[in-house]
This record gives sequence, structure tokens and C-alpha cells, in this order.
Amino acid sequence: MRRTAYRLAGFGCVGLGIVGAFLPLLPTTIFFILAAGFFARSSPELEARILDHPQFGPPVRAWREHGVIPPRAKAFAILGMTMGYAIFLVGSGAGPLLAAAVAVFMLASAAYVLSRPSRPG
Repeated sequence: MRRTAYRLAGFGCVGLGIVGAFLPLLPTTIFFILAAGFFARSSPELEARILDHPQFGPPVRAWREHGVIPPRAKAFAILGMTMGYAIFLVGSGAGPLLAAAVAVFMLASAAYVLSRPSRPG
């Protein structure tokens, strides 16, 4: 039962990652990192397919082995967070307290992304 749940979660993350490859505000790599983790617990064959994928495998392996986020990925992540926050502000009509809380969360997320190494050390 647990393996089935992990496998379904892995497929869900792969689906979100594929959608994220086409939508600029939805991240891609993080979903493939999560999918590889779920598949590691449910299907080593599917985990290997992600790790060996020519496009998504290298960043997943870099994260898994060294905690690395490449500079280009950092730039896209920060840009996506900025655009997402702008859309949130314009579209939600949130009050100042909620807007500040979301800003703090976004800034903390951006700080985490920027604090990760850019290359294996």
C-alpha cells in the first residue's frame, strides 16, 4: 500500500514537472527531485529513468549529490517568485498583513535558493 502511494505521488510530481516545463510560474526541477525521491521508495526503475533523463536528470543528480542549484535555475526561481508575488498582489486584493506575510515567505524562499551552492564544491 505504501509503495503504491509513493508511486502515485511520484507520477503526480512528474505530471506537475511536465506542466511546469511549459508554464513560466510553475517550477519544474523541484517536482522531478520530489518524484525521484518518491520513486526511490517505490520503483528503482522509475527513479533511474528520471536520473538518466538527458534534460531533467543532471539537475536532479546535482541536487541529490551536492545540494547544488545552478545559476540559471536560481535566476529562473527568483524571477518566478517575483512574478508570482506580483500576480498575487495585483490579483488577490490581499490586505497589508497577508501581503507582508506572503512577502516574508517569498523572501525566505529566495534567500534559501540563493544560499545553495551553484557548483559542486
